[in-house]
Amino acid sequence: MFKKRFLAMFTASVMMLALLAACGGKDSGTSGGSDKNAANGKENVEISLWLTPQWKGVYDASEENADYDSFFKAAAEKFAEQYDKYNVKVNVQVIAGDQRDELLNVNLNGGTPPDIFFESVFAMGDFAHRGALVPLNDIIDEESRKDIAQSYWDNVTFGDHIYFYPFSHNPGTLAYNADMFKAAGLENMIGGENEIKTWTLSEYEQILETLKNNLPQDKYPGARPMALFGLNNQGDTWNLAYLRMFGNKFFDDEGNIVLDDANGVRAAEWLKKIYTGGYSNPGAESVSSNDANAMFQNQKLAISFTNAVLFNNAKADMESGKAPKFDIRLANIPSESGDPLSFTYVVGSNVFNTGDEKRTEAAKAFVKFYSTDPELVKASKNSIPVRSSVADELKDQYPLFAAYDANSKYLFNFTGNVPGYSQLRQILYPELQAIFIGEKEPAQAVKDYQTQGNAVIQKAKESSSVYK
Repeated sequence: MFKKRFLAMFTASVMMLALLAACGGKDSGTSGGSDKNAANGKENVEISLWLTPQWKGVYDASEENADYDSFFKAAAEKFAEQYDKYNVKVNVQVIAGDQRDELLNVNLNGGTPPDIFFESVFAMGDFAHRGALVPLNDIIDEESRKDIAQSYWDNVTFGDHIYFYPFSHNPGTLAYNADMFKAAGLENMIGGENEIKTWTLSEYEQILETLKNNLPQDKYPGARPMALFGLNNQGDTWNLAYLRMFGNKFFDDEGNIVLDDANGVRAAEWLKKIYTGGYSNPGAESVSSNDANAMFQNQKLAISFTNAVLFNNAKADMESGKAPKFDIRLANIPSESGDPLSFTYVVGSNVFNTGDEKRTEAAKAFVKFYSTDPELVKASKNSIPVRSSVADELKDQYPLFAAYDANSKYLFNFTGNVPGYSQLRQILYPELQAIFIGEKEPAQAVKDYQTQGNAVIQKAKESSSVYK
């Protein structure tokens, strides 16, 4: 009996060890390693690439079997054909956006981060401060530096190092209803269909005044000139832009908030004037960005916020009958100086520090490959290309690409790449709410935001590898 029981236990143990050996590390997509016994004499290196859903297909969702991982699988095959040093296998895994941070933290704590992550820099910047990423300066060539505008490089540079290779971007602007402009007698303020219109601040205030007084209420009952919202941190980038309208630069060279000056206070006072003067939707303190977007699509607002994705979605909703159809166009956020304000969400690749030199080397080579390959970079058309060459090549097919590319000189880095930025977002909207409901004067709200925000930044700097 003992011999039989021992033999059964021994057999089960061997089977379990064999199963673990066959499957070890494969479940999370973070496995990596090397094998010197490759038939072609090159060492085998296995790396992992994670991404949140971006676009389907290699270039287009109409492709057969198009999925969110199609581009990187195709890029990996093409890379393997030309990379000389290693036989590189790339494990591609699509991660839900709402699971990204949790999965990354679990794998970082367990010492098994992915080699590459393709995502918005806005969502991944804290990992640079945590020292979890490796610099990519050595894979950035001069041709790419010239082809990609400096404003995009500013977005991906933390301290002295570039931590993300820009691939595409999702620029934020204003959207306006040109039909409502015409109904109010504002034909002279309407830009072209493929133009991002620039108004001076005085022109913009004239537009708001005219819309308030001249918009026919029988055709647009209850409509207001522009959107304002402050319920939560969603869409807060536009509020950050409004706070820069009078020339405040928001962050100083050391990464501290400097909103509490005359220009910052004037901007906050301007927001209060717009709200209390009836130039925006009522109840801004309890209105979300989604609410404002819905009001704009239902023609209750003449001007609202948008980005490239929202803009295309709005047009698609009109075509499908989900929303009323109207002439939707783009404009920049105005400023007192006359130079408009614009921002963007840069999307690209970072490389995590796995501690394995060969995997890091292969990962960086792969990132450089698909971020520079003349054909693969054309997939950036699924968002907006960061490369001027791609925007120029595709401008006849996508006319707004040229407008977005020309607009790149107006981009400001809304995060300042400061540590603790996600916490700053939780501090801003309560102060805006206090302004809207009259609980605080604008100057006091600005002062309180700066005090609380700089305390967050200072504490975050103490653990930031960028500031060491």
